[in-house]
Amino acid sequence: MRQLIEDRLLPQVLKPARYLGTEWNAVHKDWDRVPVKMAFAFPDVYEIGMSHLGLQIIYGLVNGGDDFLLERVFAPGRDMEELMRAHRVPLFSLESYRPLKEFDVIGFTLQYEMSFTNILNMLDLAGIPVRAEYRGEQYPLVIGGGPCASNPEPLVPFFDAFLLGDGEILLPQFLDLLKSWKDKHGGIPDKEQFLLEAARLPGVYVPRFYDIRYGEDGSIVEIRRNRAGVPPRVARQVVSDLDRAYFPTHPIVPYLETVHDRAMLEVLRGCTRGCRFCQAGILYRPVRERDPELLARQAEELLKATGHEEISLTSLSTADYTCLEPLIKLLMDKYQGTGTSVSLPSLRADAFSVHLAKELQRGRKSGLTFAPEAGTQRLRDVINKGVRERDLMEAVTAAFEAGWTGIKLYFMLGLPTETREDLDGIRDLAEKVMEAGRRISKEQGRTKKVRVTVSVSTYVPKAHTPFQWEAQIPLAEVKARQHYLKSILKKGITYNYHDAELSFLEAVFAKGDRRLGEALERAWELGCKFDSWREHFSFARWMQAFRETGIDPAFYANRPIPLEAVLPWEHLDMGVSKRFLLREREKAFQGVLTRDCREGRCTGCEVCGGFGVDLVLKGGKGHAGPAGV
Repeated sequence: MRQLIEDRLLPQVLKPARYLGTEWNAVHKDWDRVPVKMAFAFPDVYEIGMSHLGLQIIYGLVNGGDDFLLERVFAPGRDMEELMRAHRVPLFSLESYRPLKEFDVIGFTLQYEMSFTNILNMLDLAGIPVRAEYRGEQYPLVIGGGPCASNPEPLVPFFDAFLLGDGEILLPQFLDLLKSWKDKHGGIPDKEQFLLEAARLPGVYVPRFYDIRYGEDGSIVEIRRNRAGVPPRVARQVVSDLDRAYFPTHPIVPYLETVHDRAMLEVLRGCTRGCRFCQAGILYRPVRERDPELLARQAEELLKATGHEEISLTSLSTADYTCLEPLIKLLMDKYQGTGTSVSLPSLRADAFSVHLAKELQRGRKSGLTFAPEAGTQRLRDVINKGVRERDLMEAVTAAFEAGWTGIKLYFMLGLPTETREDLDGIRDLAEKVMEAGRRISKEQGRTKKVRVTVSVSTYVPKAHTPFQWEAQIPLAEVKARQHYLKSILKKGITYNYHDAELSFLEAVFAKGDRRLGEALERAWELGCKFDSWREHFSFARWMQAFRETGIDPAFYANRPIPLEAVLPWEHLDMGVSKRFLLREREKAFQGVLTRDCREGRCTGCEVCGGFGVDLVLKGGKGHAGPAGV
């Protein structure tokens, strides 16, 4: 098959380097000597998947063991898919060019709802039935993990299991169990029995062992176990000490340019800022920081092993890392004059400092992004953003004075309680930033034009957040607000906004239940794939799929959910209690802030007590116990 692909297919595609599998640091194991084979499937193209740190972590982690083998597979581009179907070439892994059917398990990373159709397409291209009920013992297990596994219900018809939580501890346990079954039985002769045993592992959710009962109005009445021994609620698993967790210092280096073509250093995991719209802030609690000395060593190994010239300090909120400034100083002192730069993916306005800006300027510059999220203080208090206009202006002033000329401001449209005044606030804030930039540029005699970009996405209520009961504003209203904002922003300010229909579908699946699997499958049959790509997205096909399956998408996206309702993800425990979410929701509508628990006072989310973990702050601050907030 390799010869056919290399000789006849790759010369005809636009980006053949996507499919080579021979990149620097790629691992090629002896297929016949490894007992358990897994394919890591990323449901988007190579350039996006190879920018995902989670892929590099899982790849190095699994391949570090003698008993396991992990190879990569991405959604092929349309040109490649057409050739593969024409030549009857099944979807294959990059490292060995083996068909996916020959693996023991295929693990999809679930990063974004709008990649779901690609999952079905990849299974079909591999010659594997898309529905789990039609996959016999001869087919691989299909599992999923990542943020969308926190509510995987729309994908339930297509998966055997989902792994909830940090993959560093979950996946090895799952693969160990698989190996012991293969050793004992010579394979997986009884998939159902294996899954029953897997479901007893902490963090492993096997949806076929849970039945859903619906009421006449379409809402869920009950979620009930149908097997003895499986937990009533499946709890997310958490790495308690990130310093001791695996981190890849020899990641694969792609041959072609990817979205993030740089070395990635994970400085911390989790965020306790408590932004009420943010699902990631819930799913990755508590904050666990890495030791700065360890990070400096990892940075050195990364640069040596990859040849990258940029180190990105990644996390949900890197500016909150308690050792950030000394770490940046350490890195900049070490790499100054070598052409290596240090970058941060985004900055919190209230944590940004003049010192930090100056340290960053010593290396090669990249863009600066701030995320006020909302245009007025009232709405920022509703979402618990905790950033004041004064903080933002001090931060951007410091950045302009340090020589930056381009600032990107990120906002959300359609947040709960949003009014016309909040949209006007976005305009006002952007104009003030532009004025500050022009004034400082003039004072310093610079000729380079000041750039301010306003980037606006549509708010999507997510599961496990204080706003999980809220409705997304109707599609027509989203478009009206987008156009209003466009009409009031002055010339000179760049305005970007997300596709409203795409955000609507994202809202449908973010809070959907397993009945949506019918519409998802029908949409894929009608040709939907690469839905997050504007040039491929077809809203008309999606609406046709909903009509033909008798499913009303507005039921999921635009319906406020009663507080007492059984939620589709009620049996999946992310650690944050429902009591806390309800309390946060009430405080949101009162405009009351909840302080960050890193400042010393526990907010009562119950993650630490429930999971037996605690904040790990290398700078030495932390909460002192529950406060009964």
